[in-house]
Amino acid sequence: MANRVYHYSNFSRGQVIEWTTGSIEPCKSWLLLPAENLWPEWLRGILYLAAMLYLFVGIAIVSDVFMCSIEVITSKKKKVVRWDPERNQKVEREVLVWNETVANLTLMALGSSAPEILLAVMETSLHITEEPTKKDSLGTFTIIGSAAFNLLMITALCILSVPSPQVKRIKEFGVFMLTAAWSIFAYLWILVVTLWISPGQVEIWEAWLTLGFAALLVLTAYAQDSGWWIKRTKVNGTPLESTSHANIRVINGNLKHHGSVIHGVSKELETLEAEKTASTINLKHAATTEEMNGHGNDIVLRDLEAGEVGDRPGSANATSLLEEKSQFARARFRHAAVRSMLGGRKKHAQERAQTPRLRALVEKVRAMQQEAKAVVPTEELKGKFTFARSAYQVYESAGKLDVDVLFHRRAPKQFPVNGSVTENGNALTYEVHDDETGPDNDCINSVVNVSFETREGTAKPETEFKFTQGTLVFKETEWRKTISIPIVNDNQYECDMDFYLILKNPDGGAGLGDPSVTRVTIIDDDVPGEFSFLSPNYAADMGKGVLTAEVVRTKGSDGNVTLQYTTIDGTAKGCETLTDGADYITTCGTLCFKHNETSKLIDIEVNKETKGSKNFVITLRNPSVGAKLGEHCAAVANLNSDDLETRLANVLDDEGEQETWGEQIKGAMTVGGDVDENGKEIPPSKMDYVLHFITFFWKVLFSFMPPCHYGGGWPSFFISLGWIGACTAVVEQLAGLLSCVMNIAPSVAGISIIALGTSVPDTFASRSAAIQDTNADAAIGNITGSNSVNVFLGLGLPWIMSSMYNHFHPDRRKFIIGTENLDLGVISFITVGSACIILLIIRRKVIGGELGGKKISKVITALSLTLLWLIFVLVCTLRAYGILKS
Repeated sequence: MANRVYHYSNFSRGQVIEWTTGSIEPCKSWLLLPAENLWPEWLRGILYLAAMLYLFVGIAIVSDVFMCSIEVITSKKKKVVRWDPERNQKVEREVLVWNETVANLTLMALGSSAPEILLAVMETSLHITEEPTKKDSLGTFTIIGSAAFNLLMITALCILSVPSPQVKRIKEFGVFMLTAAWSIFAYLWILVVTLWISPGQVEIWEAWLTLGFAALLVLTAYAQDSGWWIKRTKVNGTPLESTSHANIRVINGNLKHHGSVIHGVSKELETLEAEKTASTINLKHAATTEEMNGHGNDIVLRDLEAGEVGDRPGSANATSLLEEKSQFARARFRHAAVRSMLGGRKKHAQERAQTPRLRALVEKVRAMQQEAKAVVPTEELKGKFTFARSAYQVYESAGKLDVDVLFHRRAPKQFPVNGSVTENGNALTYEVHDDETGPDNDCINSVVNVSFETREGTAKPETEFKFTQGTLVFKETEWRKTISIPIVNDNQYECDMDFYLILKNPDGGAGLGDPSVTRVTIIDDDVPGEFSFLSPNYAADMGKGVLTAEVVRTKGSDGNVTLQYTTIDGTAKGCETLTDGADYITTCGTLCFKHNETSKLIDIEVNKETKGSKNFVITLRNPSVGAKLGEHCAAVANLNSDDLETRLANVLDDEGEQETWGEQIKGAMTVGGDVDENGKEIPPSKMDYVLHFITFFWKVLFSFMPPCHYGGGWPSFFISLGWIGACTAVVEQLAGLLSCVMNIAPSVAGISIIALGTSVPDTFASRSAAIQDTNADAAIGNITGSNSVNVFLGLGLPWIMSSMYNHFHPDRRKFIIGTENLDLGVISFITVGSACIILLIIRRKVIGGELGGKKISKVITALSLTLLWLIFVLVCTLRAYGILKS
């Protein structure tokens, strides 16, 4: 009895008396019920652990809403006006407001790390008024434990998830290595602050500098991505701009499936995703081929037609042409799938989009004319032959070009005025205000002559123009002659071409002035048209064993055009022959449209014995120069189609439709099923009902938040951030109570239970990205950046709060932190983290990528990383319980 210490809790209707022995304090928390400390400790431990797990489910759900709002915010675009040197005018285009790298290291990193960061912030906020102690910080060790779990265990899982022997590598490896170096430095900085500069405490300048490192991290990563200090080179002929920002952001999937927390992607969506990937590869291949063939101007004219001249490869104003095109391709495939349900309106009209096309051409002509100024006559031109202009432009359809040749019989008194190009090829140059002839002693009145001749440039004689030569004779009173050059109109789209007209061999005492050579630019005004499938959805004739798809040509039909087509497996499997369970014959080829030809058919042989509803995708790609792909550049081919349209529409509705507030609430209350391998919806299982029951409270609660697309994502952003903070505040209290009743050290709880609970969403998101993405960036590329942001924000903000609070309260001691367990924990992480990064580099050099590979190499690497994580947890645990001494 003498060792007992009594603790009194007074209430309005009574008093609770607790006793402890020695220096042990009773558990304290604002969550405690009256006399809760008197309950059996085993019961309290079970309840606290169950409550934490349930809160982790809520945090995962609201974090997904938070990431959805971030996706909406960072996908915003703005219009920018930039100068195009070729058109000699300003052009307007849309670009992403947020740079990809900046978004990944700020809002995206905050979204994936919000629970850990807010746990540290809320822990500091709840205890900031208490006397500083050297106790371990739960928030600090949660950040360290989460970093270790993400870097080691998630990487191991991603390596195993990639099917053998497929290998995937990080595309933006320079940014990855930079953020990896920052992540190691971040933890070294913790040691520098807590052990060497100011042992056992954090000063104000150290806290602010820690937060400032976050901005420096973003700046250096952006500089690396933009090639500020390392000149980026072309890869396989692909423009630099097209290789930037092509990685995919980690959005945790953002799949909305009613009634369950985690579901796989349906076969239909896998087909569309595969088609998107193939389209991206085709675009890059097309860009490479065109550049290697020297068809840069072709790309320019195609961009001119689309009004996006500033985006063309090689332009100083270009940022990410292939990324933009891949986004458009993705949208087209989604349209193709949705239209297969809606039955998009069919367009047969052979319209020609001449107005936008000709308007763009006229603007280009005007810009070129501004460069070719009219000749300003001078005293030195007396007695010389010149062209009226140094450059001419003519439409290919004009048929001819008239060029004026002048003989200056006396010192001219003319004043230049700009002429204009007309469809017949005539070009006016300048007016004459008084005659060149007359009774003037200063005037040359003799007969003179000069020869002329065309010379080829990029335009070749007989194919683009007729070779023309001859001699012009100027009588005593003549001073102007006109040369007519025939222009060949071949109805074939080509890039703009130049040829030259020269003056030579003047006679009669005359000479040649400047310009005696003029450049003629033939501007192509042919319209090859747009190519697309007539329907976004086709059904096979299973009786005949054939599927026929029609490709139509609209908005112009000039010239011969070729484009490629290919098939991509969906739920149907294709092979070269109808054996081994093949559903159709894999087909690829080239369609050749002749001048004025507007439709072609594609026939694909299918297996008559195929059972069940299956589908594959037919795509169009690589149209010849000048031609464009229309809206339906991909079509869904259905075998034994029954209700595929409805099922696919339901899937895409869940995936991409923007819900209203009411639909969001209704969806949260609805239990949903899954889809089978054929895409058919099946009734909810018992597990679906169990998961719906478990998550019902959270789904309904968070459904009252504004939908992500409301207000540009900002209302959902701030409200969900507040909910994450509230949930982590409760988790912090429960973790403290669990540590109290189960005698678990806060550092051990942070690196194990809390770290694993907050990392579950990232684990599933990274695994899905490793399986579905074409590279490893989305799976593991952002881990090192998030780990750095965790330290700079997750520790920087709490340190600033505590150090500033103590600074303005002189009666308090300085901001003291416990370092007894922190030092070994940080050193252990630096060791295992460095080993993991080195191992990934070795895999990249030896195997060819960070993820995947042969089965034996995957297993060995995954086991090694798992062993490193177990060693890290074991070392920290032994240190926390005093088994490992300082």
